[in-house]
Amino acid sequence: MENDFGQIIGKSKPLRDVLEVAKKVAPTQATVLITGESGSGKELIAHGIHAHSDRHDKLFLPVNCGALPETLLESLLFGHMKGSFTGAFANQEGLFEKARGGTIFLDEIGEIPQHLQVKLLRALEAKEILPIGCTTPRRIDVRVLAATNRDLKKEVELGRFRDDLYYRLNVMEIHIPPLRERPEDIPMLIEYLIQKHNPELKRNFKGAQPPVVRALMSLPWKGNVRELDNVIEHIMILADGEWITLNDMPPALLNSDETVPPFTPDLKEAVMQFEKQHIVRVLDQVGQDRKEAAKLLDISLSSLYRKLEELGIS
Repeated sequence: MENDFGQIIGKSKPLRDVLEVAKKVAPTQATVLITGESGSGKELIAHGIHAHSDRHDKLFLPVNCGALPETLLESLLFGHMKGSFTGAFANQEGLFEKARGGTIFLDEIGEIPQHLQVKLLRALEAKEILPIGCTTPRRIDVRVLAATNRDLKKEVELGRFRDDLYYRLNVMEIHIPPLRERPEDIPMLIEYLIQKHNPELKRNFKGAQPPVVRALMSLPWKGNVRELDNVIEHIMILADGEWITLNDMPPALLNSDETVPPFTPDLKEAVMQFEKQHIVRVLDQVGQDRKEAAKLLDISLSSLYRKLEELGIS
């Protein structure tokens, strides 16, 4: 389900909760701090907030605060005057002025140097900026959305991030849960990503077979949706046919130790986890043929059905 909040794909309760908060805060002028792991979709949420705000017909200007050196970042955000530093051959307007009633999205806000934290705080509180080399403050009209994959509370405790700026940014926090905490969103994401990549890769895949979907749902996805997107694109480049099969999966993914269920000291629980994973793999191997699976497992068909029910295998 691609909803009306940008390209946010999924139907899990954690994701629905995120979108509900985002929709409520969007029409306001509140500063929003979006937190979550890398690749979880923070910029998509920010763009959705802008699209549902009164500023939707103005500019949305994203900037990665961790990708630029301090001087260049300061000039990009606040602008500079001609001759204010080596290479400043003309006056340059910063993004805070260019936005003009729009929204500026400060990604990786935890990377911003302390010198610029002071200027950013002034921009948020006084609604004015001071370009490099300028002595007269300039009024601005811009909404600020920020994002980070860092624990800013900890950064404040360590003295690396100003507490006053943190509280000013964190008027409303929206935390995006990692993909591994909402695996039920993965089938929809796979379908969406396949349809997204089909035209650009000149492919015509209808989708992924159920064993592939289950295999992808079992992975931890440390890079979240961005990593899943890269894997789907990689598979589609090399695969043939109309459906993605287990044979198309990168061996490193299928053989990853990270697909093993989490450790439990309870022996009975550990045995059940192993049984469930083993039976699912055998069923996938024989194309869900129950009779053939029972033969390979060396148990009766009735015993297999009983195991399927006990272990919750659909």
